[in-house]
Amino acid sequence: MSNTDTLSPTPRSTVKRLKDRARTDRADLYEILDAALICHLGIVVDGSPVVLPTSFARSGDTLYLHGSTGARSLREALAADVSITVTLLDGIVYARSAMHFSMNYRSAVVFGRCRQVSGDEKAAALQSIVEHLAPGAWDVVRQPNKRELAATSVHAIDLTEASVKMRSGGPGDDLSDIEAGGVWAGVLPLQQSWGDPVTSTDLEPGVDVPEHVRHRPVTTLGR
Repeated sequence: MSNTDTLSPTPRSTVKRLKDRARTDRADLYEILDAALICHLGIVVDGSPVVLPTSFARSGDTLYLHGSTGARSLREALAADVSITVTLLDGIVYARSAMHFSMNYRSAVVFGRCRQVSGDEKAAALQSIVEHLAPGAWDVVRQPNKRELAATSVHAIDLTEASVKMRSGGPGDDLSDIEAGGVWAGVLPLQQSWGDPVTSTDLEPGVDVPEHVRHRPVTTLGR
C-alpha cells in the first residue's frame, strides 16, 4: 500500500498518449474516486474481456467493491489482475474542425489484484459503500444481518498502481481554422444535480424525508 503523495507509474499505468493530460498527484486520484458513484470493473472470463459497472467506495488508500457471493465476476477478480475505471465527464468541447472536437473529463484507472475481506473490515467496507452512495443513511437504517453478510462478498484493491488523466479548457483548433472564422467554438459544460425525493408508496404516514436526503451534498456530481 502506498503512503506517498504521488503516483508511481508502472509500465501498464504510465500514460503513453497525450502525456500532458496525465496527473501524478495522488490527491487527484482520490478526488476522482470520491466524486464518482459508479466504477467499471474489467476482468477476463473464459478468455474474453468483461467490463461491469458496480458501486464502490474509497477508504484511505483502498478501494472496496461488493456483490453477491455467487457472482462469478468477483470470483474471477480474485484469480487474476483486474482494472477498475472511473470517468467523470465535465463538458463537450466544440471546435471549428470536426477532428478537434473533444471532451473535458477526469478519469482514473486502477490496476491490481483484489483480495476478499471479512470481519470488521468487511463491515466497515459495507458502511463506506453505503455512505458513499447515500451519505448519512448508515446510522438510520437496519444493519446487515448474518444471512445478508454471508451472501455478500466484499473485495478490496490497494490504490498502489493507478493512472490519472484530465482535460480542461477550450478547443485546440488549428490557426487556419481560427482565422477562417464563421463557426462557433467553446465548451458546453455538463452539470448534474439531484431531483426532489420521491417517497415510497408503502411508507407509513408521518415519516418525513430525512435531512440527509433533502440536503444531499451536490459536490459528488459535476464540477
